[in-house]
Amino acid sequence: MILLDENTEAIVQGITGKQGRFHTKEMLKYGTNIVAGTSPGKAGQEVEGIPVYNSVEEIKKHYPNINASIIFIPAPFVKDAAFEAISELDLVIIITEHVPIQDSMEIIKYAQENNTTVIGPNTPGIITPEIGKLGIMPTHIFNKGKVGLVSRSGTLTYEIASQITDAGLGQSTCLGIGGDPVTGMDFISALDAFEADPETEMIVLLGEIGGIAEIKAAKYAQENISKPVISFIAGVSAPLGKRMGHAGAIIEGTDGTAQHKKEIMREYGVHVADVPSEIISIIEGL
Repeated sequence: MILLDENTEAIVQGITGKQGRFHTKEMLKYGTNIVAGTSPGKAGQEVEGIPVYNSVEEIKKHYPNINASIIFIPAPFVKDAAFEAISELDLVIIITEHVPIQDSMEIIKYAQENNTTVIGPNTPGIITPEIGKLGIMPTHIFNKGKVGLVSRSGTLTYEIASQITDAGLGQSTCLGIGGDPVTGMDFISALDAFEADPETEMIVLLGEIGGIAEIKAAKYAQENISKPVISFIAGVSAPLGKRMGHAGAIIEGTDGTAQHKKEIMREYGVHVADVPSEIISIIEGL
């Protein structure tokens, strides 16, 4: 398991909003240790039995061991919420999409200065089966196992996680790094975390068109990762110059095409599947 374990004490920022309420209930149902939430001006209320405070600083006075936050706050206000969490906590997960790129850049810079891990923005979050989840993913498709999964796409994560579960393999931890052009934790950081995790035996990296993050990760894996890395790149038929779903999924020139990425990643020793269903046969053949 990585990042999220039995010692995680989490808070929910934006807990009284519609999404915050719904996903707090789902996370608690899965066993996640959520101790408090924030919603300025609504201190004293409760959501699913969880106390609401005005600020992270206020929560810290009552729960000094909190170390993680998940943010369900409208995009214009995410930066302030993230800065508040980063100054106090080790792990901050930003579910919100449409966060301005400049805000994301400032959030990530501040996180680096404070040695805080940020996942997102625009992420489904993270799940460690049988331990908990800080995210919005459906839990029934995950099962404890040995495959670490990192992805830019939420729905692709769900599809592959479901196949891994159906094959009787299971996952150690699954996380989405986010589909925006600028995100916190990247593929390389995730590879390092899975490499150091004794419960992860192999790593599945799910990429997509746009940028060169997957190629950088493949080169890094060849030189630094001892565990097998299996990959699938979504967007083979995507046209040049057209954004596909995620703000980060746009091809400029040939470097960001799925075909180019697949060829280069194979040269770096990554086991690349041509279709999602091939991932299982590659894993079983290792």
